[in-house]
Amino acid sequence: MRAVLIGIGATAVVDLWGLFVVRVFGAPATNWGLFGRWLGHFPRGRFVHDSIAKASAVRGELLLGWSAHYAIGIGFAALLIAICGLGWARNPTPLPALLFGLVTVAAPFFVMQPAMGAGIAASKTPKPGPARLRSIANHTAFGIGLYLSALLVARGG
Repeated sequence: MRAVLIGIGATAVVDLWGLFVVRVFGAPATNWGLFGRWLGHFPRGRFVHDSIAKASAVRGELLLGWSAHYAIGIGFAALLIAICGLGWARNPTPLPALLFGLVTVAAPFFVMQPAMGAGIAASKTPKPGPARLRSIANHTAFGIGLYLSALLVARGG
């Protein structure tokens, strides 16, 4: 139950950070529908796309993308607790959460972005540098969210 609450909280922090970046800096919002589209092609045996935006739409892709986004956050929280132990979840400290958040940027850099047609670490995008920084910032926000959520759960509130 701790992993579920911590994962949901940490993922919500990422989403709040994303809203801030969109409103303050005018960056485009993350399109979780495209992530859902990528996942929706898995049952058809298609895991890699030249451009996920040009791939055929999948029914319910937006819901699938958002649901998977939160499920992955929960899974990452469970993995952090498995690595650091339940003691960390009962008495969280920031360093493991921040480091773990940064490590999770490997998922988009080396799995999602290449498979969706953006290349390793967004290398095939028009502006790879800003795309990379945004991924790193998002996963740093996730790490902060892991710590804050764990702290909140540990304090029963």
